[in-house]
Amino acid sequence: MDMARIDYSNKIKGDTIAKAKANELNMSPKHSIEIAGFIRHQRVNDAIAYLHEVVKLKKAVPFRRFNRNVAHKRGLPGNWDAGRFPVKASREYIRLLESVKKNAEYIGLDAENLEIIHASAQRGRAQKAFFPRAMGRATPKVRESVNLEIIVREVA
Repeated sequence: MDMARIDYSNKIKGDTIAKAKANELNMSPKHSIEIAGFIRHQRVNDAIAYLHEVVKLKKAVPFRRFNRNVAHKRGLPGNWDAGRFPVKASREYIRLLESVKKNAEYIGLDAENLEIIHASAQRGRAQKAFFPRAMGRATPKVRESVNLEIIVREVA
């Protein structure tokens, strides 16, 4: 599959900035957007630790935007009620956060003191296909993808 070159949506520059990006990941855009909003302004290590708990189904991610018919979960941060366990998206975010830590280390930043200043998820390209059905009919199906980007800053 030919991947399009997509630039960062946020043009933050500086000496204490590190970035990481992943294009066309095979996961839910809604889950990705909720996680991006949740980890924004957190420390990188705290976000990684929380997402590991999500993968183990111990802690939930609060669903603030896409929360119609979403059940309540116990112990959500920020006095929130609706939440889910987006395991697949959490694994990809962990991978991306580890990558941005390595990028920060490479340019000489302290990898233990990084704050996520920008985290966003946009819908990527959709792959269209068909489910063959009975009586010679077909139902369309769409494979969704997501573009993720994370920008971190070193904090004292």
